[in-house]
Amino acid sequence: MLDEIVLKLARGPNFASLATMMPNGEMQVHMMWVDADDDHVLINTEIHRPKYQNLMRDGRATVMIPERGNPWHFVEIRGEVAGTVTGPEARSHIDALAHKYLGMDSYPNPITTERVIVKIAPRRVVMFPPS
Repeated sequence: MLDEIVLKLARGPNFASLATMMPNGEMQVHMMWVDADDDHVLINTEIHRPKYQNLMRDGRATVMIPERGNPWHFVEIRGEVAGTVTGPEARSHIDALAHKYLGMDSYPNPITTERVIVKIAPRRVVMFPPS
């Protein structure tokens, strides 16, 4: 089970930075919408995007979630991809994220390929301030 602080930040309207490894060894960092189930940090993207392809090639990821309005309160989750979910569940999830972040009932951008939820299992969690 994720720590309650991680759950609170991931489930709240806070943005996350997702770091993945490019094929040439360079890091790629994206600002993302974020969510969590009880055991994983959840990132919703599309299967054609480099961040997804990076995660499928090298499952390591770091997600940093600062509290909106108080960036000195944050969690950093270093982990690995534990699984993915596609289909209607991934589509429903991006609509729920659009509601959380934009107050809209559905995701407003065109979907080019297929939505996917990437489940990241933590190996190490850093909290600031430390709890």
